[in-house]
Amino acid sequence: MLKRILVVIAVAIAALAPDLGLAQPQPQPNRAGRVVAVRAGRLVDPDTGLAALNQTILVEGERITAVGSNLSVPPGAQVIDLSKLTVLPGLVDAHTHLALTYKEIPENNVYYFTYVSDSTALRAIQAASNSLQLLSSGFTVIRDVGNNGMYADTALRAAIEQGWLPGPTIIPSGLIISTTGGQFQPTPEMYKNHSIVYPEYLEANTHDDIVKAVRENLLFGARTIKICVDCKPWGYSVDDIKLFISEAAKGGAKVDGHVQTMEGGQRAIDAGIHVISHGQRLTPEQHAQMAKKHIYLASTDTPFTPYRGSAEGQAQAARQLKSAWEKGVPLTFSTDMDYWNDRMKKADGDWMDRGELTINFLLTWKAAGIPAKDTLKAITINGYGAADVQGERGSIKAGNYADLIAVAGNPLEDIDALRNVQFVMKNGAVFKRDGVITIDGLLNPGPVNGWRRR
Repeated sequence: MLKRILVVIAVAIAALAPDLGLAQPQPQPNRAGRVVAVRAGRLVDPDTGLAALNQTILVEGERITAVGSNLSVPPGAQVIDLSKLTVLPGLVDAHTHLALTYKEIPENNVYYFTYVSDSTALRAIQAASNSLQLLSSGFTVIRDVGNNGMYADTALRAAIEQGWLPGPTIIPSGLIISTTGGQFQPTPEMYKNHSIVYPEYLEANTHDDIVKAVRENLLFGARTIKICVDCKPWGYSVDDIKLFISEAAKGGAKVDGHVQTMEGGQRAIDAGIHVISHGQRLTPEQHAQMAKKHIYLASTDTPFTPYRGSAEGQAQAARQLKSAWEKGVPLTFSTDMDYWNDRMKKADGDWMDRGELTINFLLTWKAAGIPAKDTLKAITINGYGAADVQGERGSIKAGNYADLIAVAGNPLEDIDALRNVQFVMKNGAVFKRDGVITIDGLLNPGPVNGWRRR
């Protein structure tokens, strides 16, 4: 009975994203000790931009044990035939907000009102739905960088890691740390009497504030620290940012800086920050500095579509993206997806799901003239580096977690091949096969991976 209830819940969640296509229940988890052999028609290494034909990937439990063209398949191993497809590492969105979806009605596209009207609990369920949709589109790692209410992002990571439900590897920031006011402009009454800035922003102005804010986020499960470098004219200094970096390092985290001015960008670069988010006003000289220091750019390049953006906005984003690429900046694929409207439909009238909305940001990369192989590296290898998980995820090699996707066509030549993900394996468990997802066997009534995994 319990299993039946869980499957019903899974169907209800998937119904929020009808394009996912729910399969009939089939047992898919790869239990410890079980060997799976994946036969890849073409195996892509986005780091080198090369592909090998007719490869076999052996997976035991959650990890890859061997990769090669002449591997023997152990007796009793499950064989997954992807010989007509291209296999590659899972995709990464290096900047998104899973638990924030501001709307034209009722918020009038002002996200400030979202957390007033939507509880953190509701937003956490929304985040779970969004994460399933993204996993279906091949995104196996997500950097979720703030605006998630009272730690909906770290709760989602814990739920996925403990095995309550399938999902991408979430790299959560917890609350965005900012100087007074965050990105809001509250009235004195709302600020002083109602603490309206919190919890969307955790204010820190002094040395002691900064240390306390970083430790608080780490305590509640953050894996990266997100700061507003220049959301207000007073902003953070180079020394402030260095303090963030050193304090975050004590908890094994790196720092991501929201940057919206040239001056703020220079301070972030001088401090040696790990990721600069947005940065649309950075100069070519600053791009050169970022390349020299290997600072990742998550430039959140909104495309021009019937539901969002403008031709001028996309053209400007494309110019900035091309400048950064020409200077050798380690680019990441990043979206800042946090909105919804009733025009997000396909030609047949069906709703686009969160994964389709996310992959549509490829439009700006194509407008910038970024070669397919470099775009693919940005959406995979560079994303893993920005997420700081490159030591155990990313390249398809022995020892890494088995995060694999498969597409028709060759994304090294045509990046739009990523728009039609036919197969998804996450941590050795098959989530999607033949273009259809299955959740049975991936939902659990308790923390099967251990409750301390968060």
